[in-house]
Amino acid sequence: MNEIRKVVSTLWYDKDNYHTLRNVFPNAEFIYVDFYDKEKLEKEAKDADVALVLGDVPDCLLGENSLKWIACDHAGLNGSARPEVFAKNIFVTGAAGRSAPVLAEHCIYFMLQSCYHTKELLAAQEKGQWGVDGSNNWRGLYGRKVAILGMGNNGRMLADRLQAFGMEIYAYDKYPIKDYDYIPHKYCGLNGDTLDPILAECDFIVLTLALTDETYHMFDTEAFRKMKSNAVLINMARGGIVDTAALTQALEDGAIGGAGLDVIEEEPFPSDHPLWRMPNVYITPHMTPQVPNRAGRSIEIIRENARRFVAGEPMLNLLKPTDTFQSGNGNSGWARLTQSNLSKEEIAKIPLEKFLGKRGWTDPSEWNYLD
Repeated sequence: MNEIRKVVSTLWYDKDNYHTLRNVFPNAEFIYVDFYDKEKLEKEAKDADVALVLGDVPDCLLGENSLKWIACDHAGLNGSARPEVFAKNIFVTGAAGRSAPVLAEHCIYFMLQSCYHTKELLAAQEKGQWGVDGSNNWRGLYGRKVAILGMGNNGRMLADRLQAFGMEIYAYDKYPIKDYDYIPHKYCGLNGDTLDPILAECDFIVLTLALTDETYHMFDTEAFRKMKSNAVLINMARGGIVDTAALTQALEDGAIGGAGLDVIEEEPFPSDHPLWRMPNVYITPHMTPQVPNRAGRSIEIIRENARRFVAGEPMLNLLKPTDTFQSGNGNSGWARLTQSNLSKEEIAKIPLEKFLGKRGWTDPSEWNYLD
């Protein structure tokens, strides 16, 4: 059995959630460090067993220390899937699944935007115009074909919801898809299945898979040529899975019918890029409304993994060497901030609570005690 004697945390939680988290480790010393104080974090990790970090694994934790497990408090770990992290030979886990219900909703939001031609309807409403040309040919989701590429937490949540919409589901994953008997079409990469029959058949292609060297630019010019000309691509995964230049060209050429993008290769996305102004493209800035108490859902994942760590059982959301990503920059959005080496003075100029949420405490002693 493994023992947890010291935990160091850089997480950005409010007082109640931090108190709950602290009590997940009742037998351990628990140290809080500001995420931007890399020097102190490196020092405290020297004799720590566990590090709970905001964002991806910081370089300062890759030196000499006693860490056995690093828990990253976000879902996509491609920014941590680096050879130097795997060289540490320790457990690295993420928070995948904590926001899966609303991420599934976000996919459906994009799909409905396309079905209902929202931009055209809003333009007509603005003009006080009753009716939109061509609306008799619009079709809803019922009875149409959808591909879910990646049957992890988000893919499974989405499948359940789209089945209720009466859609015909095509599911693809690298590994065999167990259960989900209501899905009529299942494909497995390790069994030699390709995306070709899926791209040729489906009206919607939804990306919910991890970004790795294997999936980088999976959707390129060739992939778009294989899609139906009225098909819509939805990317709720990571921007690097889609070649932005190839997607732009495919849309300009009418090779595909539209796109819904919450993630794009370059974030923030340049304001002068033509994708912003295409009538059949919907973009959200890598944001999804939160589930109630998202931090609480993260804590439950950490709690279960703490139990598994001590018991020597397989851990949830474990980063594996097959997840390696070296084809581009794995960090995006606020993860770049957590990896930066900004000084305390520079950090003080950034409205952290605007981006990370209100904490409601100033001193760790307000929550760092055992019940």
